[in-house]
Amino acid sequence: MSADPIPVLEVGGTHVTAALLGPRDWSYLVPPHRTDLDGHGTAAEILGAFAAAARTLDAAAGASWGVAMPDPFDYEHGIGRFHGVAKFEALDGVDVRAALRESLPAPRGIAFVNDADAFALGEAAQGAASGRRRVAGLTLGTGVGSGWVVDGQVVSDGPGIPPGGRIHQLDALGRPLEDVMSRRAIRRAYRDAGGDDLDVREIADRARRGEAAAIEVLRHALCALGKVVGGCVLGFGADVLVVGGSMAGSWQLFEPWFRAGAGELPAEIVVSADSERAGLVGAALAALAALAESSPS
Repeated sequence: MSADPIPVLEVGGTHVTAALLGPRDWSYLVPPHRTDLDGHGTAAEILGAFAAAARTLDAAAGASWGVAMPDPFDYEHGIGRFHGVAKFEALDGVDVRAALRESLPAPRGIAFVNDADAFALGEAAQGAASGRRRVAGLTLGTGVGSGWVVDGQVVSDGPGIPPGGRIHQLDALGRPLEDVMSRRAIRRAYRDAGGDDLDVREIADRARRGEAAAIEVLRHALCALGKVVGGCVLGFGADVLVVGGSMAGSWQLFEPWFRAGAGELPAEIVVSADSERAGLVGAALAALAALAESSPS
């Protein structure tokens, strides 16, 4: 294992976080820096936010970088494929790796990894799923993400695993999953039920206070999610399902509805203590793996 610090970026729908990690214990060598990001901005604005976050690390020339990115993205070639989605459409067809090479200090390499895969990797390596062989990761934020890890390695096919490992490609109630369970779907359903234009956290607060419309909207979305995810987790034979993302803060409210949809679910369900850190660690692991592949034996 390389002893050199590993600079990483974790990209979300509304932010990019930069961190410099020590590869022996995954400690932060400098405090992570979170930069706001407009997913509906121009390519120059989005890439500028990536570069601005990266510059806060003062990383050495020749470092191997890890970058956790949401779907749809060509991770091997570093090219955006954000067509027909609600974020980063300005990066559709853009060579993000080439753009980052121009703004980073002569990187040795830039390894891209799916953000949900990075989350599951990080949780398996040093988080809530540490020590477990078969780990399913579920991220609930702007959309729904999934990662599947066996013995510390991401897998994308096999029993129970959705196409390419991506749970959002499955249907729920005869519709694409994210048309039923996502930030935009929940907000739309709440407005359609006569509610105010609120974000999910505020809708969850109203559900806790007993508001019928908020309860029904969230129950509908979480039961549908449970039915889809539960079948995958059961088929995969997960030892644990780790839940993270911005909606995970409401998991105590969500879990009964999720379990009602999932039915029998032998796997333990745990909530990530720090989703962002897990994603950063997973991105660092991806950078190390890419470095090992490129190094002569």
